[in-house]
Amino acid sequence: MLIAGFPAGAWGTNCYLVAPAAGEECVIIDPGHQAAQGVEETLAKHRLKPVAVVLTHGHIDHVASVVPVCGAHDVPAWIHPADRYMMSDPEKALGRSIGMPLMGELTVGEPDDVKELADGVELSLAGLGFSVAHAPGHTKGSVTFRLPESADIPSVFFSGDLLFAGSVGRTDLPGGDHAEMLESLARVCLPLDDSTVVLSGHGPQTTIGRERAANPYLRDVAAGSGSISAPRRGM
Repeated sequence: MLIAGFPAGAWGTNCYLVAPAAGEECVIIDPGHQAAQGVEETLAKHRLKPVAVVLTHGHIDHVASVVPVCGAHDVPAWIHPADRYMMSDPEKALGRSIGMPLMGELTVGEPDDVKELADGVELSLAGLGFSVAHAPGHTKGSVTFRLPESADIPSVFFSGDLLFAGSVGRTDLPGGDHAEMLESLARVCLPLDDSTVVLSGHGPQTTIGRERAANPYLRDVAAGSGSISAPRRGM
């Protein structure tokens, strides 16, 4: 399997391209602010053909390049319906203006083809099977994507802004909910095998085992106390 990722834009949001191998079809995950050029360079480098864009949630730092990327390759974008409005109205999703100079660099709106995600769906795209889990807390429509373990790699978990290396997503923006975040961490993350590789929306990769042992928020959820306040990471 080929997974090529890079941080993009003002928020350093990780964009991932996932394919069975070089020279094959691929899925693009979270093409955010100023990600379009990086997407094109990665496609060319690995000779990939995109078949879909999938989104972990609707914040502008994860969706800002959806329209140009989908338009350039005539592919659909998949998003949970609770976050779909954010593609057309990013400032409402943040509860504040994100700034006119920055807005001037963005293409706000929906691509021509938008498909909606649901909890428990198995997406078959580019010859890969992605398990979708609805994981509200950071936003109402946050989801994660998991690829099963194969002969050559462990399971891979695209966590969006649910789980980071050493931290979890912020819950102080519109649609955020600390109690929902704790429930999502317990329901979606804790059951995963320790060997599961975590590729998150921001920061370096990690594993579930490492986070189970060292991440104070995941440890707190596992202990059942839920006492730690939500951090301020991600948009």
